[in-house]
Amino acid sequence: MNRFPSISRAITNSISLKQLVLIRGYQNPTYRYYHPKSTMTMPIPTPDERMRRFKEALSIVYGPFDNILSHPDPEASAASWRPPSHPGAGGHLGRYLWTDAFGVVNFITLSKELSCPHYLTLAKRLVTTVHETLGRTRDLSSRLPGATDSEPLKGGLRIGKIHSEEEDPRDGDGQYHHYLTLWMFALNRLALATGEKQWSLLAVQLAKAVHNKFVIRNKSNNHAERMVWKMSTDLSRVLVPTEGHLDAATGFVVYRLLQRTAEYMHGPPGDLVTEIADYRLLMGREGKMRVSNDCLDLGMGLWICHFFRDEDWARTLGSQSLEVGKILLAGKRGIASREANRRLAFREFGACLGLRCYGCGPDQELKESVKGVLEFWQRYLESSTDEDLKPISLVMYAAAGIPGAFEDGYLGRE
Repeated sequence: MNRFPSISRAITNSISLKQLVLIRGYQNPTYRYYHPKSTMTMPIPTPDERMRRFKEALSIVYGPFDNILSHPDPEASAASWRPPSHPGAGGHLGRYLWTDAFGVVNFITLSKELSCPHYLTLAKRLVTTVHETLGRTRDLSSRLPGATDSEPLKGGLRIGKIHSEEEDPRDGDGQYHHYLTLWMFALNRLALATGEKQWSLLAVQLAKAVHNKFVIRNKSNNHAERMVWKMSTDLSRVLVPTEGHLDAATGFVVYRLLQRTAEYMHGPPGDLVTEIADYRLLMGREGKMRVSNDCLDLGMGLWICHFFRDEDWARTLGSQSLEVGKILLAGKRGIASREANRRLAFREFGACLGLRCYGCGPDQELKESVKGVLEFWQRYLESSTDEDLKPISLVMYAAAGIPGAFEDGYLGRE
């Protein structure tokens, strides 16, 4: 039975896959053909090698955190660890919400993969540092409007851009819906990994605080009508009124995950039914659930689909995204035909993460393409990545190599 028919229609009525990729590819000069794609089968890194690469990438961003394990009291050492501001996550005061969300989830993955609870302590320390930095004004003098010491996320969380919104309203600081939902997910995974309900409560607190700031309602019936992409730091003004491609769908998935955890972990105040209904309505608008030919959007779309893969909307969007993924990663106009200086590593890692979480099925060529992207950047990541983008690229490289806590069911009961 189709539980969300309007959402499925919105996907089905979108532009055809061939049109989507070829038209956009034609308009974008970066799709120019450079050299033939290698058809060699990539060597499969051993589990130990994958873990070495994972930890190495994470340590470039967060420093030599493994030193705590050699301390006489590793748990006390982990509990006193403070994430470095340099190199840090590459944002304001060393914190950037998207990058640090990946950092938290990656530390959770490390803890489970290596059966080492001290990494969970590092994840908690990173969360606390983010809340005490991005949950405050840029000069750190006060919490964001609406937040209190007892409810620190009632004012949302800043993006962590280097420049303020006054300096650059479009590309400066503020709040992004898709960054906030990723942080909610990280808090939710921390709750599942530790069994501590405080992280789930914080995730729900953030979800409730920001939802209506990004949703524009119809004045006559108060129904959710559309969303906005970017709000000011204090959530009082719209900075970018256009709508993020996946914002409604990501909200629909992440808020349901939060609701599910809240129901068995702590109950009220975990009721997100109204917010979830808004996202369902927004997803059902014609043309709003379309396959993207951007690597990062494609990957994050597959990632959210894999949590509810048996629902019609996810099955439809997921299968169409796999078809586009083949063209983007393996086609003659795909990313494998480009030189490193015409590629963006972190966006490609988003595609790889989504494909690994959703699964490539029996398509061996697509699996090889994912491995090929990771092997390519293993060689070029240091030399061909902009310094400002290095932290985000490294944490996403780690997650694409070992998705771990990004995967549904990895931490047991959802």
